[in-house]
Amino acid sequence: MADRTDPRRLLALLAIAVVPWSVLASGDLVFAWGLMTTTPVHVTTLTDYLLVHTAGLPRRLLAWPVATFLYSLAVANAFVGWIAPDREDRRVTGGLLVLAGLSDLWFSVGLFRPDSPVIPVGTVLLWTAAWWFHWPDVRSIL
Repeated sequence: MADRTDPRRLLALLAIAVVPWSVLASGDLVFAWGLMTTTPVHVTTLTDYLLVHTAGLPRRLLAWPVATFLYSLAVANAFVGWIAPDREDRRVTGGLLVLAGLSDLWFSVGLFRPDSPVIPVGTVLLWTAAWWFHWPDVRSIL
């Protein structure tokens, strides 16, 4: 477990943003910041997804932006904790990571098809970060 002011916790949380959160069998990748198709290579940013492509989408496909929002709040709270350790409520950071992972899982399940499985990498990473850095804090909520 890391010390409250240990910058590795914040760096680990920031690193989650550069790893694909969902990996589709087609080779497409869903990051916290956007979607990347590999054939042909094309990137759709989160803002384009929300402002251009969401008309008429099922709610389960809107779970990805919610997960990104919750993750962003967790990172912001961890940043506050790094700057001023007495200002962060680590239960909030841990709880936001757990909820972000749950939302990402809902999104991945919404994309799943028997012929096209989805690997929810983001859920595993978010829950691992919550467990590694915040388990005593999250446990106190339960």
